[in-house]
Amino acid sequence: MATWLITGCSTGLGRALAQAVLAHGHNAVVTARNVTTVEDIAAAHPDRALALPLDVTDRARITSAVEQAKARFGGIDVLVNNAGYGYRAAVEEADDADIRQLFDTNVFGTVDMIKAVLPDMRARRSGAIINISSIGARIKPAGSGYYSATKAAVEGLSGSLHKELQPLGISVTAVEPGAFRTDFAGRSLTQSAKPIDDYAETAGKRRKENDTVDGTQPGDPAKAAEAIIAIVESAEPPALLVLGTDAVGAFAAVAEAERADLDRWRELSLSTDIQAYPGRGLTPGQR
Repeated sequence: MATWLITGCSTGLGRALAQAVLAHGHNAVVTARNVTTVEDIAAAHPDRALALPLDVTDRARITSAVEQAKARFGGIDVLVNNAGYGYRAAVEEADDADIRQLFDTNVFGTVDMIKAVLPDMRARRSGAIINISSIGARIKPAGSGYYSATKAAVEGLSGSLHKELQPLGISVTAVEPGAFRTDFAGRSLTQSAKPIDDYAETAGKRRKENDTVDGTQPGDPAKAAEAIIAIVESAEPPALLVLGTDAVGAFAAVAEAERADLDRWRELSLSTDIQAYPGRGLTPGQR
C-alpha cells in the first residue's frame, strides 16, 4: 500500500486518479482549492483517504498539506502534480497579471510541491513524482503560447529531475495527455479579455466562444488514471508518458517535422563551429 498526494482533484483527471488509487487499495491525500468538491471521495474511503484544501500558489497551504499527510499516513510515496488550468490568447493579447498567475500555478506550484516532498523521499531513497504536462508543450498551437510554455517548462524540469533523482531511487515521469473528456476546455479554461482582430484566423479560432471540443474529446480520464498507476507500479517508470491516440499521432508528426528541418538545415548547422567538420555532428556528451 502506497500513499499518494494528488493536486487538483475536484474534476477531470485528478478526480479520476484519486478514485482509481483508492480502488487499488492505496491511501490518497485528495486535494482541491475548494475542499468540499472532494469530500465525497474521502467519505467513500474514510480509512484510506484524506481530503485537504490546497492552493498550490500558497506555500503555507502546501506545507500544511504535506505535514497533515505525513501525520495521517506516515509519509508520501507518490506525488502527482495535476493542479493547473488552460489559458488561450495570442502572445500579444495576454494580460500580464494573467500570464503570471498561469505560471505561478502551472509551473511554480509544481516546483513548490516537489520541494515540499523531496526531503522525505530522499531520506527513504524511494518515491515517485508524476508531473502532468500536455501534448500542447509539443504541438504549440496558435493561441496557446503561454499554456504551452508552462507545460514545456514542466517537461524541462521533469527531465532534469529524472536524472537527478533516479540514482536516489526516486522516479520522475512527465505525462503528456492529449484531449481527454474533462473540464479543461470548459470551466477550467481562461482566455484574454481583449482579442485583437489581426489574430482572428489564428489564435482567435481557439477562443472559448469558437471552441466545439468540450464534451467530445476522445480520451477517457478513468483509463488515463489506470495508465498512470501502471507506470508508478512498474519496475522502470518512463521519463515521459504520452496518453491518447491523438497525442501519440501528434507527437509522431512533430518528431518527423523536426527531423525534416534538422536534415534540411544540417550543413548550415554544422558550419558554425570554430573549426567546421562537414557531415559530423556533436554527440550529446560533447555539447
